[in-house]
Amino acid sequence: MATSSRVMKQTDWNQKYGQLLFFSDLVVIALCVVVAQYVGGLPAQIAGIGEMMTLTAPTLVSVVVVLVWMFALTAAGSRSTRHIGAGSIEYRRVINSTLIVFGAGGMAAYFLDIGGLQRYFAFAFLLGLPGIVLERYLWRNWLAARRREGRMSHRVLLVGSEASVAAMARDLARAPESGLKVVGACTPSGAVAGVIEGTEIPVSGSLSNLIESLDAVDADTVVITSANEMSPSLVRELSWQLEPGRQHLVVAPSLTDIGGPRLHTRPVAGLPLIHVETPRYYGGKLYIKRLFDILGSGALIVLLAPFLLAVTVAVRLSTSGSVIFRQQRIGLRGEKFDMLKFRSMYMDAEDRLAELESVARSEGNSVMFKMKNDPRVTPIGGFLRRFSLDELPQLFNVFRGTMSIVGPRPPLEREVEQYDQHVHRRFLVKPGITGLWQVSGRSNLNWEETVRLDLYYVENWNLTGDLLILWKTARAVLGSDGAY
Repeated sequence: MATSSRVMKQTDWNQKYGQLLFFSDLVVIALCVVVAQYVGGLPAQIAGIGEMMTLTAPTLVSVVVVLVWMFALTAAGSRSTRHIGAGSIEYRRVINSTLIVFGAGGMAAYFLDIGGLQRYFAFAFLLGLPGIVLERYLWRNWLAARRREGRMSHRVLLVGSEASVAAMARDLARAPESGLKVVGACTPSGAVAGVIEGTEIPVSGSLSNLIESLDAVDADTVVITSANEMSPSLVRELSWQLEPGRQHLVVAPSLTDIGGPRLHTRPVAGLPLIHVETPRYYGGKLYIKRLFDILGSGALIVLLAPFLLAVTVAVRLSTSGSVIFRQQRIGLRGEKFDMLKFRSMYMDAEDRLAELESVARSEGNSVMFKMKNDPRVTPIGGFLRRFSLDELPQLFNVFRGTMSIVGPRPPLEREVEQYDQHVHRRFLVKPGITGLWQVSGRSNLNWEETVRLDLYYVENWNLTGDLLILWKTARAVLGSDGAY
């Protein structure tokens, strides 16, 4: 009973947060619908409805729209505690359910041919969708701040080999907003007095006393990090012992770095087989991505033209040599291209590279050379690099088609010569001005982490993911996170 009450206290925030989202959605939707009702100009009577009802016809229509919209958001699982707070699933469900509601409403308005109804739906949609997305974004930021403080998170007990537990702990520590706070671990050795190597996570017990360890650390979630130590029967037994609805069992598949949309469970002969879709690098999605690149880069070049001119003048006055630095990089299908940047280093930067490589490399980067306080960087160059302004000329690379707005990091030829064979998969798509590496630490990442993020992007990219990366890029650049 004591354990049950502790777990209940730990997981009550789920229900409270879901209720907050419900009432916030209701307020936003009601406000948008009311504004649309008066701005959209619905007629006072619709097919005699107003004569038969106490409510006026426009008010009745608005009430129905609010109820249907709220039902659609609920039916889509947009407030599911498994997805709120991190990732794009929550936003996709909000957008998809809203599109369904207004798609159906728009068709009904068209076929009924009621004056003002189409305009009403258009106003409600244009106000409501951005309103709900903004509301969810604000709540997500609020939740992320609490989770970074260690609150409103699931308390996690990791189960598996020492190596897999340590790797999972590091990954979860980098993403506190996911709401999974590691409080203990169970390993085959079960050395209770020790901690997991490279972390401060205590070893709570062995695989034979999982439930006792779960209670000891007040955890509400068990994450199995490797399958070798846990037989199917043991996993099934563990699931029976957990308290339904209050304690959770999560199994991390051995298929790492494969995005959720590519994984589908197929029950065959009573077995939950996982079907992994092969990545596709052709067809409609590529044309959409190219169109997005052309329109996006073209618009930014026009909008930023005065700023680009100002940076050009500043670079010209601060250093000798050309304003634009051209450097040969490796792009799509391993082809070479000239990448453009504003010059941020002195003219002899390349000549001094060999000397600096022997003195310092960024921690863990055995292939890429990155150095804090690089003496080759000019004063104005340091400012440009801090906010990634030196990369703005790459918009012309994107417009010409040698780069994409979002993609893997464009490598140097000398880096490619040191690649393992599997790393060459990054050349299946165009390199990008920004990417997962940019929003996940930039220069603070070591080589292995950069490769993993690039390959993950290549194998799982989609337009929604690109938009999310662009949003995170803006935040990372403004905060100058990991830039030097």
